[in-house]
Formats: sequence, structure tokens, C-alpha cells
Amino acid sequence: MVSMEQLVGFVAVAEELHYGRAAARLRMTQPPLSRRIQALERELGVELFDRTRRAVRLTPAGRAFLAEARKVLQVSQEAVLAARRTPRGDAGVVTLAFTATTAYSFLERVVTEAGARLPGVELVLREMVTAAQVEALLSGAVDVGMVRPPVRTADIRTAPLTSEPLLAALPEGHPLAVRAPYPSVADFDGEPFIMYSPSEARYFHEVLVAVFRTAGVQPVHRQYLSQVHTVLAMVKAGLGLALVPAAASALRMDGVVLRPVTGLGPDTVRLDLAWRAGNDNPVLAPLLRAIRRLAGDREGSRIT
Repeated sequence: MVSMEQLVGFVAVAEELHYGRAAARLRMTQPPLSRRIQALERELGVELFDRTRRAVRLTPAGRAFLAEARKVLQVSQEAVLAARRTPRGDAGVVTLAFTATTAYSFLERVVTEAGARLPGVELVLREMVTAAQVEALLSGAVDVGMVRPPVRTADIRTAPLTSEPLLAALPEGHPLAVRAPYPSVADFDGEPFIMYSPSEARYFHEVLVAVFRTAGVQPVHRQYLSQVHTVLAMVKAGLGLALVPAAASALRMDGVVLRPVTGLGPDTVRLDLAWRAGNDNPVLAPLLRAIRRLAGDREGSRIT
């Protein structure tokens, strides 16, 4: 079997075309280097060099073997560097899960920030609802998630990430879309409304139930859907009004007007960062710090 020492010796001789210089480069004497090359040729069953008293030249087989030997040595060197970088968190693979609405805005910033601060880290992205993210975090299938609160699981750590307001999604030409001032929650009372599914979009469903209960408002729920882009499509079709996170502005759907809602705060919709306590992926902590710095969290360096 061809050894790494034989490959290193062969490449040195092939590049120097002189056994003495190659031996000096490898900090060894010439006789053991010559024996190493001879053993390599016996192993391969071909001559790699034409040897004369005055010169050493590569044979056609030697030239072909040189290209492949360099590739093997490069791969082995990269493997060593990767093994050394990984415990420091400078390189590796981390799986990041996110909810669909996160992809409209914050996810892009996370990917850009990770690429700038952690160029040796490969991000594997997974779109999942919060409940599926929690299961994946616990099983180890996912390293970090961007979830909707609350997550009430002892082994899952969370930190606030970002928040945003809800906007009224109105069909173009609807009275609430063209009048001033902006609509209020009370304006939804008795109106046909596109509601979020209590099972597939539980977080948004519960947020809106609380908003309407607090305001004493009862819209007429026409549909129960799970994805924001589908909600907007139904608003465009004239099936009802809706409330959507501000990130939905990035979708820019024709025929739908988005308006701020009077009386709703700027942080009605929250997004949290989540990870499993005890996760030993060395890349996790640097990524968490990068994401939390992006979110403006000064405590981002205290990840455990």
C-alpha cells in the first residue's frame, strides 16, 4: 500500500528533479529517500523517473502520478487543518432551523452575518414550525432554531432574538386601505377575516385571539390557514382581511395593501433563538454569539 511518506518523497523529487535537493528539503539523507522511491515504484509496478548520472526526469507515468499525488496531499493537509480548527469553533457544520416567516427578513441577515464572521462554518438550513424545531433540537437533528415563544422544555435554552408589529392586510380599494387615519383593531369587528390555523400556525393564532379578546372585537373567521403568503393570497382574492407580521412586507403582493394598526405595539410578534443545553457541537457557541450580536444582544457572549 502506498504510504503518505512515499507520496511526500515522490512529490519532492518530482519538483526538485534532484535527489540531493529533495532530501535536503525533507531534512533527511539521500539513501533512505532513494529507497522510499524505489519501494513506491515496486508498489505501483511502474517506473516514475528516468535516472541518468546527469539528470532525473519524470516518465509519462510519473507525470500522471504527480498530479494525483498532489491532490492526495492537499486533501490530507486540509483534513488536518479541519480537525485542528473544529475544536475551536473555526470550522464545521451547524444545522439551523427557521420558521417560514423568518425567511422573509431576519434569516437573510443571519446567513450574511455567519458568512462574514464564520467563513469556515457551513450552515445547513431547515424550514420547520416551532413544534417540529423543538423535537429536532432535542433529538440532535438541529443545532439551533429560530422559534416562536414560549418554549417550555427544560433541556431547551432560549433567548429573545427580535420582534415586529402586526400589519393590517387589506384588499386594494377596501375602505380601510384608503382612508386616514390608520385602521385600529376595533375596525375588524364583524369583518370577514382570514385567521391562522390553531394547529399548524398556533403561535399566530394565539396572538390574534389575545389581540381581539383584549379589544373586545369579534371578526367573522372565513378561513383558517398556516402560511402568511397564502393568507395574503386570500386577502387579494377578497375573502377577508388579515393581520400579518411586518416581515410580510417583503413579499410585495400586488392587490394587497399593508397598513399599520393603531393601538398595537411594535413588538406584538416575537422571535426567539433556541438551542439544546449540552450540545457539544463546537461551532454552535460562535454561531449563537454572531446571531445575538446581530440582534443587538449585548449578552451574546454569555452562551452556555
